[in-house]
Amino acid sequence: MQTPWDYRYAQRTQRMKASAIRELLKLTEQKDVISFAGGLPAPDVFPVEEFKRACLYVLDNNGAQALQYGSTDGYVPLREMIARYTNRLGIGVSIDNIMITSGSQQALDLLGKIFINRGDRVLVENPTYLGAIQAWNAYGAEYIPVALDDDGMDTRVLEDALRKGPKFIYVLPNFQNPTGATLSLERRLQLIELADQYGVPIIEDDPYGQLRFEGEHLPAVELLDSQMREKNNAYTGNVIYLSTFSKILAPGIRLAWVIAPTEVINKLVLAKQGADLHTSTFNQIIAHEVGQHGYLDRHVKLIQDTYRERRNVMFEALEEQMPDGVNWTHPHGGLFLWVTLPEILNTGEMFKEAVAQKVAYVPGENFFACGGGTNTMRLNFSCSKPEMINEGIARLGQVVKSKLIHR
Repeated sequence: MQTPWDYRYAQRTQRMKASAIRELLKLTEQKDVISFAGGLPAPDVFPVEEFKRACLYVLDNNGAQALQYGSTDGYVPLREMIARYTNRLGIGVSIDNIMITSGSQQALDLLGKIFINRGDRVLVENPTYLGAIQAWNAYGAEYIPVALDDDGMDTRVLEDALRKGPKFIYVLPNFQNPTGATLSLERRLQLIELADQYGVPIIEDDPYGQLRFEGEHLPAVELLDSQMREKNNAYTGNVIYLSTFSKILAPGIRLAWVIAPTEVINKLVLAKQGADLHTSTFNQIIAHEVGQHGYLDRHVKLIQDTYRERRNVMFEALEEQMPDGVNWTHPHGGLFLWVTLPEILNTGEMFKEAVAQKVAYVPGENFFACGGGTNTMRLNFSCSKPEMINEGIARLGQVVKSKLIHR
């Protein structure tokens, strides 16, 4: 039914769709539903006492500044802390290369605002992060999907995709959302070489890079690109890097950052001024206070240990409960794993039956920019305690078995 407002909306709103995950979460708010649907960090590892201490300290010693407007690019000491950490990894950046955003989701939206014209093509992994698709649809983006496997984006077919003229490449190289796949070192190098050859920039989205539970740390695409360009690793590269405090402190503070060449940061600042003037001053100062003196490194270790245990429990439960023909990824970190069912099953159609059995997931088709993935699902292991994982996977296994029997 149309309303008097319908003809007043901008044309771009026609491409705005509700977040499938947010809509699904509404169905799982019942307390007895075990949900593997959200991309939620574990609340039991949130540093509540550290935040309490920091809030009191900041209000006692720096309250007036914390409650005042701030600069659009972000609180300088927090940007300095991020720069020190980044330089520790070998990437030469200054605070002029860094902007604080209200979560990585805002960074994706601002990048869409400054780069995407209607009809521009964006090269993405297939499947890819749903939030990026949602952010860029409003700007009229079209998508060039590139298949991925256990080693991440398949760079063997990347050159053909680059010939289609994408505006930029979007990649999640570490424990990708939704699959948990990690881009191998060989493919990282191939990615930056081909991107440079075709003159296409890369947006590297890295919310999970510090959440590695096992295996060897891989250098950021940003670092490899900088090394290719400058012997002193100065940041002049082809990569725009995003990361967040949501996964290593708490998502409720809505703090993330962008690292980019200064000319890109300057354009993002203009776009952000029109969006929200600046990210919460109070939250930035609190995060800086909490993150000082090596606390972040210690806290990340606790998160890694917790998530490793929960991932392993989910592996064991899937092995025990799932019938033949069901496969899943084996990520070395992050928050998710990806389940592939026999092609005769449709996880979107199966979702309501799963909720009726008090278990939830995200149907995989939501992560495919150009369709597909109807027999896949994303499971989050970070937010549920081991006993709930065991019970939830048992319920899910029964749903899958029942669907297979009645086919």
